[in-house]
Amino acid sequence: MRPDVVDLNTFYGSRLGQVARRMMRHELRQIWPKVAGETVVGLGYATPFLGLFREEAVRTIALMPASQGVLAWPSVGPRLAAIAEESDLPLPDDCADRIILVHAIEFAEQTEPLMREVWRILRPGGRLIVIVPNRRSLWARVERTPFGHGRPFSGSQLSRLLRDHRFDPVRTEATLYMPPVQMRLVLRASGLWDRLGRVLGKPFGGAVMVEATKQVFAARPVAKRVRRRVLVPVPSTPIPASARHPIDRPEPG
Repeated sequence: MRPDVVDLNTFYGSRLGQVARRMMRHELRQIWPKVAGETVVGLGYATPFLGLFREEAVRTIALMPASQGVLAWPSVGPRLAAIAEESDLPLPDDCADRIILVHAIEFAEQTEPLMREVWRILRPGGRLIVIVPNRRSLWARVERTPFGHGRPFSGSQLSRLLRDHRFDPVRTEATLYMPPVQMRLVLRASGLWDRLGRVLGKPFGGAVMVEATKQVFAARPVAKRVRRRVLVPVPSTPIPASARHPIDRPEPG
């Protein structure tokens, strides 16, 4: 079941959500240090992370699925968020340089239409980051966070899904190593949890991030069929009636 946009907003406004947002933003910036002059599109509930690139990118757009709902974003200035059907995104072909999917794939009723649309709007050579709950983590087992709902993935499962939909995975990272609890002591030590997780428990981070590029195959020209005449020898003497096939013999009288 997909969380409502109000529930997602409430989580990222909580103390635990703010720490999770900060850690995930840090990892995103490590993967994409520069997006100057590019168009960045967020799908699902990506607004907690799109602000990281809004001042630098030439254009930033947040699209939220109709089954989730939409909230105004940003709070100041022109609105850059819209509601859309996952199978019919209101954007032209090859318009996005970067796409972020957060709380999207794990809740999609049908993965194929969503990924087909993502492939369509991402330009050749563009970059995609997909963030999903890690099926090995404690976060995927606690329902009080958005990462405890929907379908979790391992890094290899997510990479396979992307390859099946014409994307080339190039990098896999994990984040959210701290336990999903609201205790102040745990939240204050989030940096320590992160350092320990990267050394001791990398497969068990709460969220998996996979960066991928769009596969574009060159079309092969179809060879033109060449027609040629085939000469069939014709017998010079007539065939005797007795040697003809029954269907060729004349009917009696």
